[in-house]
Amino acid sequence: MNDLLAVVGATASGKTGLGVALARALDGEIISADSRQLFRGMDIGTGKDLPEYEEVPYHLIDCVDPGESFSLFDFQRLAYESVETIRCRGKFPLLVGGSGLYLDSILGGYRLVPVPENPSLREALASCSLAVLQARLKAVRPSQHNVTDLLDRDRLVRAIEIAEGEKPLLAKLPPPPPISALVLGIRWPRSVLRQRITQRLRQRLAEGMVEEVEGLLAAGVSHEQLYFYGLEYRFISRMLRGELDRESLFQHLNHAIHHFAKRQDTWFRRMEKRGVAIVWLPGGEGLEAAALESVEPLLAKRKKGQGVFDDNYERAD
Repeated sequence: MNDLLAVVGATASGKTGLGVALARALDGEIISADSRQLFRGMDIGTGKDLPEYEEVPYHLIDCVDPGESFSLFDFQRLAYESVETIRCRGKFPLLVGGSGLYLDSILGGYRLVPVPENPSLREALASCSLAVLQARLKAVRPSQHNVTDLLDRDRLVRAIEIAEGEKPLLAKLPPPPPISALVLGIRWPRSVLRQRITQRLRQRLAEGMVEEVEGLLAAGVSHEQLYFYGLEYRFISRMLRGELDRESLFQHLNHAIHHFAKRQDTWFRRMEKRGVAIVWLPGGEGLEAAALESVEPLLAKRKKGQGVFDDNYERAD
């Protein structure tokens, strides 16, 4: 029996609303799988939509301040801890989000370890060009998907450090906790999703997204840091530096988010090829009913009070 429910989909597909509805039905709690909602003060640009949760508890939102480091390893560790905490309360865990790497680290059972800094390696890499560093990382990790690691020298050096240093540590790593997930995906026709993305962007700008970025800058977050916090913060930063006017901001950002949604779909297809089964549901009026039908076995077991955990999962007392 499944002991975790995941709700995935492209940006603006309606994941939060569906996740909240399913959490209410299953007496569950939501674990956010969004790489940016972790940061405090980044609300409009990351689409936290906190009022939607109402009484439903959520985890991994507003965990760190902008500028603090937070890695995939940190996310996986905290997500596993959240699953454990929710299960031990007799509640049902739901993983909701669209950050493919974060989702895949849980659903695909990535084996991650903290790799310490290697001063001798850093010294050897100090004289290498960016192109040489990129080639070295790709040689060790051909399937490198985090493009931002390839563009920034410090992140690139750290990525090489991790890729080359994790192998001996992985040999000593215990297996990940057992998770049997039912994964529901929301899929809209491409033209409709584009309309939803554009409408949401207009709404967020009207709600004060530019002012939110101005506040982050006033609080000490640099333009360079904003670059790594996603498209909204990156393009608004460019506007505030005089590289774009307001109209150009909307046009460039809207186009970039549409392209990002396509990349998300590519990631989900890649997850499916690696063995993650996703039940795709059409977005629209019947979405919630179709989702509830898909989780009917879980609902039935919850109503009977039988619990939903695998036999091989040891619940803490």
